Amino acid sequence: MELIYFATAFVCGFAVYQLKLPPLIGFLLAGFALNLYGYKTTELLNTLASLGVTLLLFSIGLKLKVSNLIKPQVWAPASIHIVLSSTLFSAFMLLLGALALPLFDQLTWQSALLVGFAFSFSSTVFAVKVLEERGEMASLHGKIAIGILVMQDIFAVIFLAISTGKAPNMWALALLIGLPVLRPLMFWVLNRSKHGELLPLFGFFFALVLGYQAFEFAGLKGDLGALIIGMMFASHKKAGELSKSLLNLKDILLVGFFLNIGLNAELTTHAVLVAMVIVFVLPIKVALYYVLTNLFKLRARTSLLSAFSLSNYSEFGLIVCAVAASSNMITSEWLAVMAIAVSVTFILASPLNKRSNEIYVKLENWLLKFESDTRLAEELPVNLNDTKIVIFGMGRIGTGAYETISQTHPNLVAGIDIKPDVVEKHIKRGRRVLIADATDPDFWQRVNHSHVGMVMLAMPKHMQNIFALEQLRASGYQGQVTAIANYPDQQKELEDMGVDSTYNFYLEAGSGFAEHVKQKLFS
Repeated sequence: MELIYFATAFVCGFAVYQLKLPPLIGFLLAGFALNLYGYKTTELLNTLASLGVTLLLFSIGLKLKVSNLIKPQVWAPASIHIVLSSTLFSAFMLLLGALALPLFDQLTWQSALLVGFAFSFSSTVFAVKVLEERGEMASLHGKIAIGILVMQDIFAVIFLAISTGKAPNMWALALLIGLPVLRPLMFWVLNRSKHGELLPLFGFFFALVLGYQAFEFAGLKGDLGALIIGMMFASHKKAGELSKSLLNLKDILLVGFFLNIGLNAELTTHAVLVAMVIVFVLPIKVALYYVLTNLFKLRARTSLLSAFSLSNYSEFGLIVCAVAASSNMITSEWLAVMAIAVSVTFILASPLNKRSNEIYVKLENWLLKFESDTRLAEELPVNLNDTKIVIFGMGRIGTGAYETISQTHPNLVAGIDIKPDVVEKHIKRGRRVLIADATDPDFWQRVNHSHVGMVMLAMPKHMQNIFALEQLRASGYQGQVTAIANYPDQQKELEDMGVDSTYNFYLEAGSGFAEHVKQKLFS
């Protein structure tokens, strides 16, 4: 049975991808199509979906630092938003109930507040997938969005603990005290796991056993445990490699999660109509995200892109509704309403996020009127005066290029990266590296690149280089551009867009290795 489900997911995902939309839309459509043909979810599919979400939260933890959560621009908008949106949603539903509309007329003020609380969440799964595909997990708007989502997850865990009557037991204190003590041992095991097949198995073990199962045993939420264990490894030098080793496995398991949404929905006429009404008011929720983050000194673009990443309803809402339905506070039809609303907003939010930069450019003049005059340190203007060569992306390839160029032109090259910790590392080593987002239209407007003769796009994600190239051309840059690519079709796409030269580092790595051997052998 599961083979049929995953085969259908592949067909739908492949078809949707040909339309230049994220495959996850196809996975959702596959779930609804199977539902219409009478298929329902299975125990194995539920298990796979749960494993996928647990690994996702563990992966988020690997990239998350507590210092990001305690920033006012994260915890304050998250806290205020959940209160305001819950209140507005519940008031809206009570108003519709007073008009005797189906399903809404069954709600009391308590159940309306609970359903409003469920609709106030945004999807962690969706946001992470979109940010990963665009290579923006380390961007400021990506970190703001993920920080808000983690705060929402914490609120959800507190709610579930209270509503289900599941309180931490005597082992919870021992677990929370013991984890910091075990941390050096955990780091030692990670170091000794090296780079092979043990590395993803290490992540699997620590996410599911020490994270999920241990926290469940202690009366705490297992998914929260996976997130916390991931955060404990975030400072380790192999955290990024560990996250990458889990990527493909996590993505496969999450297909089960997206299929489950469609398979579990009870598609009644009332449920579909109510879900469409709820979808119709989603812009209010998105606008709240924008306004609240903007109030805390984020630039207009950062606030807008953060809000777009959160422009959907959440899988956590399904869990909240399930708890409410089990206690007879709402009917089971509200589960279908939530499932349909989540699915539809996923479908709407995908192209919205894909075109977020284009939308910002069109709205920029109007949005800037409401922007704060004060800038956060991460968003200060970037100075590229007296720079002839700029390298975007200071990973291994960008760093190698920087070192080679600086040997002959030490004062004419500058590196730019989106990650603060990467920039800090390079600065400590005496390199001229600045923090900025190459896909940010405002960045190109704030920078005078009239003296720059060469731009090197060395960012790891192909779409990052594409977005940066689009903004570079839109800013009127006339110099040379070179870019890296993973595959020949990516090279062709870049060359068709006007890149002067491309570098396929998979192919060229072999040539470089051979050149190195020749120099050693014949010198």
